[in-house]
Amino acid sequence: MGIVQKITEWLLEKEEEAAKSCAVPMQEIEFQIAKAEAEKEKLQKRYDEAMSELNHVLERLEKIKNIETLRCQSEAKK
Repeated sequence: MGIVQKITEWLLEKEEEAAKSCAVPMQEIEFQIAKAEAEKEKLQKRYDEAMSELNHVLERLEKIKNIETLRCQSEAKK
């Protein structure tokens, strides 16, 4: 686990402890939830874009492979 993950986990534990004693305002919790959801949406969008690009590359490589296979088979028959 990286240092950022450890710090985040520690902070979440402290907030959870504070919430048990009603020391965390509901607005703060809702703000943090909204912030995490927004970050999740950004990450999902980046993931979707990266997967789309990778799928495009794979499709082109398959097309190149098929062209090469057909060309080599045609030349072998001559």
